[in-house]
Amino acid sequence: MVINQASLKRDGVQDYVSLRATALFMTAYVIFMLGFFLTTPVVTYEIWSGLFSNIAVKVFTFITLLCVWVHTRIGLWQVLTDYVKCPKLRSVLSFVLNLLGLAYLVTGLFVLWGV
Repeated sequence: MVINQASLKRDGVQDYVSLRATALFMTAYVIFMLGFFLTTPVVTYEIWSGLFSNIAVKVFTFITLLCVWVHTRIGLWQVLTDYVKCPKLRSVLSFVLNLLGLAYLVTGLFVLWGV
């Protein structure tokens, strides 16, 4: 069997693995944040900003935002292709919702890094 590695098309296995990998990463982030809230008796602005002044937390948060975006893109594609039968409507919905997801990612980037 010949596999074209230059193709931009995805396959089901790649989507499956991507969804599971991003879900694991997002779960790890939720566990990290739960651990922070459970071990910190009072969360003040100083403690919160101190947490996010750490470069490792910023990178972890940014990677999690990227995982949310990838997870959302794949999920939207799957749901829209299954439930929206009109190709024009599906294209418009896909464009708008993916643009919204990208806007969330960019907003998170600005909030996180203060750009």
